[in-house]
Amino acid sequence: MTPTVAHLTTPDGVRLAHRDHVPPHAHSRTLLLLHGLAGHQGEWDDLVPRLLADGHRVVTYDARGHGASTRRPEDMSRAACVQDAVTVIRELGLALPGQAPLTLVGQSLGGHTAFLTAAAHPELLDSLILIEAGPGTPDPTLPAHIAAWLDSWPTPFDSPSQAAEFFGHPSWSRNLDHRPDGWYPRVDRATMLAAIAELAHRSYDAKWATTTCPTLVVRGAHGTMAAADAAAMPTTRAPGTRTELTVIEDAGHDVHLDQPSDLHAEISGFLNSLTDATS
Repeated sequence: MTPTVAHLTTPDGVRLAHRDHVPPHAHSRTLLLLHGLAGHQGEWDDLVPRLLADGHRVVTYDARGHGASTRRPEDMSRAACVQDAVTVIRELGLALPGQAPLTLVGQSLGGHTAFLTAAAHPELLDSLILIEAGPGTPDPTLPAHIAAWLDSWPTPFDSPSQAAEFFGHPSWSRNLDHRPDGWYPRVDRATMLAAIAELAHRSYDAKWATTTCPTLVVRGAHGTMAAADAAAMPTTRAPGTRTELTVIEDAGHDVHLDQPSDLHAEISGFLNSLTDATS
């Protein structure tokens, strides 16, 4: 049964909606899942039961400015999003001494937040799984690209099913507000542009280079992450730092929605290898 949505409050007053999925028996690992830009925690609904069946505790949350969390925070910086992840970890006791180890799993902008969290607070986690995510390179065209994408949405939608058809997956139909004139995605245009503003001009290579935990990098064969960018990620970390690369066939940028079964297999193999290495 899916847990009810609960809320916690960050130091700057933002309310974060979250779900804590705990298996009925003692869990071997905790996974904190971070969704991407304009998404919501319900995107993980196909993956969560598979991870629970493996014996993991799984926590999801709506990023600030998304889903059922505070819709228009004053601060949408990368640093604020890292602080949100840290707040969730600490408030829910996900990294207490003696507890099961913590893995951060992030897709797209959520993956960017995940590795920045690992760089700033390596003591809180022992591994990373990045899906279509990495340090990338500064892209001055990104704000215009995202603005055009948001403006292409034919809102309001007549129904949730119309939204699912437009976006290409049913999960999008679970992230809508109903208003008198129709259905609207639970995101604000200006807030979304603020969320990616720093990526237009700032490099994060140095932050990525400081991360030391084992990391799995997953690309969709038809995604937006360049193969060359993924291939460079192991080379910019300290020698001997474990960085695995894999590609999911028949998947685009939303690997977790396109191929949840194949993604689960890759995640399970990686996590099992971590357990084998410490046993």
